[in-house]
Amino acid sequence: MPLLCLQCTACGTEYAADTLMNLCPLDQRPVQVVIDLERLLAEQPGTAWYHPERPDMWRFGGLLPLDINNPDDRPFIVSLGEGHTPLLDFSDYPAAHAAGFSLSVKDEGKAHPGYGSNPTQSFKDRGMAMTVSMARRHGLDKLACPTQGNAGDSLCEYADAAGMSAVIAMPDDTPMPILGRVAALAQSSDRFHLRQVEGTIREAGELLKREWIPDGWFSVATFQEPGWRIDGKKTLGLELAEPVSPGEPWSLPDVVIYPTGGGTGVLGMWKAFDELECLGLIGAHRPRIICVQSEATRPLVTAFENGLEDTVPATAGSTLAYGLNVPGGVGHFKVLQIIRDSGGMALAIPENEIHDTLTDVWKSKRWWLCPEGAACIAAIPRLLDHGMIKPADKVVAFNTGSLEKYLPALRHLL
Repeated sequence: MPLLCLQCTACGTEYAADTLMNLCPLDQRPVQVVIDLERLLAEQPGTAWYHPERPDMWRFGGLLPLDINNPDDRPFIVSLGEGHTPLLDFSDYPAAHAAGFSLSVKDEGKAHPGYGSNPTQSFKDRGMAMTVSMARRHGLDKLACPTQGNAGDSLCEYADAAGMSAVIAMPDDTPMPILGRVAALAQSSDRFHLRQVEGTIREAGELLKREWIPDGWFSVATFQEPGWRIDGKKTLGLELAEPVSPGEPWSLPDVVIYPTGGGTGVLGMWKAFDELECLGLIGAHRPRIICVQSEATRPLVTAFENGLEDTVPATAGSTLAYGLNVPGGVGHFKVLQIIRDSGGMALAIPENEIHDTLTDVWKSKRWWLCPEGAACIAAIPRLLDHGMIKPADKVVAFNTGSLEKYLPALRHLL
C-alpha cells in the first residue's frame, strides 16, 4: 500500500501509517490518511493506478488506502458494488434553464443500469466499505457507530458481509425502513446490537462512549476512525473529476452543492482534488463548495455567517432531512475552512422548501430524491441571489440517498 502516514487535520502531527487510533491525542481533532503519491507514481506511472473498467469505487486503485488490484490488499477488501454512481442531467430545471448554467444531480440512492450500486442506497456505503475493509486489515471485529440512520444501516451491511460484530446507536425517530433493517439484523444475530436514544447522533455517541467503547468496541463514528471514512468518501470527488470518455482530461465542476451533517464527504472530496492536482491531472481550480443544512439544525450556517472558525453545538430541531439533524461535529472546523477557501458558502433551507422541492422533483422527474438531496435543489434560487452560481457554470448537486428509506414519513409529499 502506498501509505505515507496518518496526519492530524488540525495540528498536522504525523503518526505511523499503521497506527490504530481515533482522534489526534494532542488536540482531539480528526486524522486523515496520507497517500505516498511519489511512490504511487513510481510504481504505477501516469494513471496506471486508475481502472475505469471497474464498475465501483475501487476503480481508483492505488489512490485508495487499499488497492483491490494488489494481491496483498485484496483479501481485506469488502466490496458490495458501491460507488461509480451517475450524474443525472437536470438541464430542464427551470432556474438552470433561465440562468444559463448546467445542472447535474449525483445520485447516490437508487441504482441505475450501467453504473455501480450502493447496496443500502446511500452514500454512506462508500465510507463504510473502506472502514470495514481497513478494520479487517487491522484485525478488528467489534465496531461501534452512532448515527442519524444511514451510516448505521451501512455499517451493518458491511460488517455482516465481513463476519464482524457491530453496535449501532441511533435516535428513536429514525425512519422506519432504516431502523427496521438494523433491528431485524440485531434480532436475528447476536453479532449485532441496536440501541435507541432520545435526541440525535450526539446522544447516540455519548451512549456508546459510556457503555460500549470501554468494553473494547472500536468507534467508527464520523471522523473517529483514522481517516478511513474520509478516503471512502474521497471517491465522490474522484468520480466528479474523472473523464467522461477515454482520452478526455480530468476536470472539475464550478459549483458543488452538498448536504452537510458531519461533513466527511466535504473533507473527502477536497482531499481528492488536492491529490489529483499533485498527480498533475487537474490544476489549482476548485469548485465553490456549498454546504446545505436544514433551517431546523444549522450549526455550520451559524458559524459561517458569524465568521467563526468552528461551530458551537446547537439545539437539534425537527426535520425530515434526518441526515442533516446533526447539532455539531468534531470536523466542522475543517468544513468551514474548505467552504471559505473555495469561495463557497453555507446556507440553511426552511423545511417547507425542502418538502415542496421533493414533491416537485418527484412529480416532474420521478427521481427518488431524499430530503437532503431536495434541500440541495431548493438552495439553488438562493445561490443565484448570492452570486454563487453564474451563467455557464457547471453545477453538481448531491442526492445522498433514496427517498424510499424515509417512508412512510414523507409519503404525503408524493
